[in-house]
Parts: sequence; C-alpha cells; structure tokens
Amino acid sequence: MGQKGTETRDRLLDATQELIETGGYLGAGLNQVIAASGAPRGSLYFHFPDGKDQLVGESVRRAGQAIGAAMEDLAGSGGSTTEFVEGVLRHLGDRLEESGWRKGCPVATVALEMAATSDPLQKACSEVYTRWEAALRTRLADRPDADDLAMTILALVEGALLLARTHRSREPLNRVARQIAALLR
Repeated sequence: MGQKGTETRDRLLDATQELIETGGYLGAGLNQVIAASGAPRGSLYFHFPDGKDQLVGESVRRAGQAIGAAMEDLAGSGGSTTEFVEGVLRHLGDRLEESGWRKGCPVATVALEMAATSDPLQKACSEVYTRWEAALRTRLADRPDADDLAMTILALVEGALLLARTHRSREPLNRVARQIAALLR
C-alpha cells in the first residue's frame, strides 16, 4: 500500500476512534466515518472489506496500543509501582479532560455495547485489556498476588474513568489513585 493509501486508512481509523469514543459503536455509522474522515466510500471497503466490525476492531486495537505504549513508557521511567499507576491515571485523566470529558476509555464503550454480540469486537477488546493487564502485572511481578492485583487495578482504573466522565471531574481518578496506593503498601 502506498503512502496515500496508508494516509487514507489512518484517516478512517482516526475518524472511527473519535466517533466510537464520543458516541459508541452505534454512533460510529459508516456514513459518519466517511464524512469525518473525508475518505471516499470505496476506500472504506477497500481497506476494511469485512465492514464495520473490522474497522471498529482495528480502531480499538490501535487506540489500545497507544495507551499501552504510554503505560510502557511510564513503566520504564522508574519510580515505584504506586507512582506508575498514578502516572497512568494522570495520563488518562489528562486525555479525558482535554477532550471536554468526551473521551474516556477507547475500549469500554465498544466492550459494553458489542462484546456480547460480536465475536470480532469481543476479541479486539479482550486483546487490549489483556495487554494493559500484562503491563500492570509486569510492574507487580515481585508480588505473589500480581495476577489478582493487576486485574483489580485495571478494574479500578476503568471504573474511575467511567465515573470521571460521568461526573466531569478528576475526583474519581484521584480517589482511586489513593486506594490503589493503599493496596500496594
């Protein structure tokens, strides 16, 4: 695929990510994606021949990789596990607040709407959450409860993002950061 094809594909994925983060799977109709991306309809089907679920699945994976990369950067910056988790929450909180409280988790909305009815989207969401959990587990490797604690922290972060978006406040993120710090003592 040439540079123009890659650019068109990226525009389609960017538009899809924006639409699913702000309006969910149902708010990301193909006509909306085409309009938001400026790509021709034929390009959508050329790059995503399996349709909307393929497009959304790849968008979820791509957004998940971006947040996963930020988590890995934070993990590599040294500091304690508590500081790492606080950094992740700060990063996600910044992202949420900068979007005017419209962008919470790029996976959660699709998971809630579609994981029970679409195997490809369930798989995409599961892959992203598994990667994030693994990043947490790596930071907790010296603890005997690393598996359970990584899952617990991920669930707390996801819940805090939902509440922060709902309340349009960072307070849920701050409270969860304090409770995670207590768990890690």
